[in-house]
Amino acid sequence: MGTRSSFTADDLRFRRTRRGDLPLIQRWLRIPHVDRYWSHDTSDEAIERDFAGSFEGTEPSEDFIVDVRGTPVGFIQRCRIFDYEAGHRELIELTEVPGDALTIDYFIGDPGLLGRGLGTLLIREFSRRCWRDHPDASAIIVPVAVGNVASWAALRSAGYVHVTTGYLEPDNPLDDGRHHVHRLDRPAGPVR
Repeated sequence: MGTRSSFTADDLRFRRTRRGDLPLIQRWLRIPHVDRYWSHDTSDEAIERDFAGSFEGTEPSEDFIVDVRGTPVGFIQRCRIFDYEAGHRELIELTEVPGDALTIDYFIGDPGLLGRGLGTLLIREFSRRCWRDHPDASAIIVPVAVGNVASWAALRSAGYVHVTTGYLEPDNPLDDGRHHVHRLDRPAGPVR
């Protein structure tokens, strides 16, 4: 039985990142529960290189800060898989990926909010936003390290379907590369 969320869709806001968010993203990436699966270089140079392109318009990815009741609590990003075809080559070879498919990646930076249903809610609401913002996208495909149970369980609770498990280069050398791949297809009818 899943944890009942103490949050509602009305509590969430997704706002595009801006330069002033880089220190917050850097701080979150250094928190052990985030670092475990993102395993990202947190030097000033790496943060600038990997996150500034979204708000500067030099990268096709779209990065967002997740606010809950006016407080920044996490990060979520999306891109078209084929905008980064080389980086997603293993995923494209592992499962069927439509040319218009999106992918998302996310974390909750505030450890006090873990295990309260927020991950499922933010995935569900952000997926709805993806459908509205990208009306030509037919699917969202998300690979998650097998060991990251909270992440793939949140995807499944948000309506994503497990389509395959296979090897993808791990973000963290502690992982063996096995990933569960999940997919959500565009719903029929209008998106609310």
